[in-house]
Order: sequence, then structure tokens, then C-alpha cells
Amino acid sequence: MQKIILASQSPRRKQLLEWAEIPFDVLVKNTDENFPNTMAVEEVPVYIARNKALAIADLIKNDSAATKPVILAADTVVVLGDMIIGKPKDREDAVNILLALSGKTHRVITGVVLLHTTGETAFADITEVSFNPLSRQQIEFYVDKYQPFDKAGAYAIQEWIGVIGIKHINGDFYNVMGLPVNRVVQALAAMQ
Repeated sequence: MQKIILASQSPRRKQLLEWAEIPFDVLVKNTDENFPNTMAVEEVPVYIARNKALAIADLIKNDSAATKPVILAADTVVVLGDMIIGKPKDREDAVNILLALSGKTHRVITGVVLLHTTGETAFADITEVSFNPLSRQQIEFYVDKYQPFDKAGAYAIQEWIGVIGIKHINGDFYNVMGLPVNRVVQALAAMQ
């Protein structure tokens, strides 16, 4: 398999690629995660992922074409109605986000961009997540114990809140963790 650079510091994305036994290196450059406010919510994570991938492409632009790796970048957003919910600013914001998600269905959209020597492969994967009604006490317990401040939507599906709070999902579980790894594997295989 061609060398891959993961343009992400996310421990969950690293773990998913390791589980898929895809060899990769990590290279990250801080990028602007703002997006045009007229952009459709489904396009936002691909737009941000593309900016991450292009930032890494700029860092390695002097590599020879024969040794250029595939750059894999991803971005995940949580969408309730038409509102994108980002990472919480603090404890109270995390509690309020989870109160808003409680008893409702939201979408988790992960945009993936693969830059390779022949061009770009980009897609978004959407998973619907339905939460049981959660009490403020349950939400505060989760926020205080798990500190989900680096997670879009203020939760991680693989943690306690996912085990007790999620009624069902429609779509790829791993997409909610941050990377639709099955689709990534298929896209990488198509490049061979």
C-alpha cells in the first residue's frame, strides 16, 4: 500500500487506522476551521478536511512524485436540525449541548479528503444518532468524568454516554468516532 499521512491529531482516527492495519504517519499543521456561512452543512466537513489536506500537501510539496504519500484528512461535525454543533467551549457549554441532544436524533457528518498523485477523492459520510432522554445529573456526571471538550457534540460514542444514552444509530458507528474507516479502506483500495 502507498505511504499514507494522516493529517489529524485525533487519537480516535489514529486508533481506527491502526485497527484497520493501515500503516501511516501523522503530520499536522494548524488550519483555519472557519467556513462560508452560506455553505450547506453536509459540505462543511469536506471543506475543512480539504483545507487540512492542502496544508499538509504544501508542507511536502518538494517531495518527488514517486515518493509522495496519500494525504488523509477528515473533519467531523454534529448537526442538530440545521445547526452545526462544534466542540464545547467549557463545562457549561458541554452540558448545554448534551441537554439539547437529549431525547433527539442528530446527524454526525464526517468529511474525508484523500489527496494523491492522481488527484483528490472526497466524500462525506452521515450517521444518524438518537439519544434517549438524559437527565441533567447523567449529563453532568459524563462531562465531569470524561471531559469531552475536544469532541464535536461534546460526546464520544465509545464512552459511557454512548453505552447508556444512545438508543440507536443509522449508519456507520466508526463514522461517529471520527472516521468512516470502511469507506476510507475502499477508497484507498480503488487507488491501487
